[in-house]
Amino acid sequence: MKRVSKTALLIGFAVVAGAGFAGAAIAQDRNTQSTPKGWNYEIKDGKRVPKADRKVNADGSWREEVRQGSCVTIKEKTANGEYRETRRCD
Repeated sequence: MKRVSKTALLIGFAVVAGAGFAGAAIAQDRNTQSTPKGWNYEIKDGKRVPKADRKVNADGSWREEVRQGSCVTIKEKTANGEYRETRRCD
């Protein structure tokens, strides 16, 4: 009887520990999820950061503008794969 109870205790401990590790993995996955599409900001390092306003064309080229205070960073990529980034402060 004593041997069965020790074995049951060890199995119970293993199940509880496994559930704890699984819960930590699930919590970590929740922190890395992206912000829903309708929202105008992302969460990076626990802070709200405005999403970039990206316009994608049919040929695969795109252009996005990111505002930081009075400055605007414009990122562009052509259909050929050329990438250009400019920054303008007013």
